[in-house]
Amino acid sequence: MIGRMEHLHSTEAALNALRELAREYDREIEVTHDIGADQTSRRGAAGIGVTTDPDGSLPHEAYVEFTGSPRISVRLYPGDGSGDGPGEGSGDDADALITVEHVACHDIPRDSVPAFVRSVLSGLAHVKGRRFPPGYYFIVPLPGDETYKEFIPMVTLTPWLSARVR
Repeated sequence: MIGRMEHLHSTEAALNALRELAREYDREIEVTHDIGADQTSRRGAAGIGVTTDPDGSLPHEAYVEFTGSPRISVRLYPGDGSGDGPGEGSGDDADALITVEHVACHDIPRDSVPAFVRSVLSGLAHVKGRRFPPGYYFIVPLPGDETYKEFIPMVTLTPWLSARVR
């Protein structure tokens, strides 16, 4: 069992779930916070000195790096504030960029981030190769028959990825 997915209403809730995973898998994590519309990566048009979104919320973005092998990093983006809930960019469209051994997995829903990382750390994630045209795919299964699949160029297979080829 990978673990059930629950709604993570904020960036901080997602960070707490990632901290729990780090403890469970005996990993350390380093977290960097960017708070305010003028600091987050998706708020380039916020203007100088503007710290809140138009709805009055304070966007919170975080970057997390896990120690050990495989190398995992997670960038948690704030929602655009279009959701019904209060505070910190609470839109349900909040997503993440998860990078595993230099393989970037874009647009992962924030609620799926803990299950995605758990799948990688528990060994369920794997690499599938094909003969023609030659190539590899990084495959990460999640609960509920959801699967993420990212193309990997042959020259970028790391030892960890190579060990998971099926």
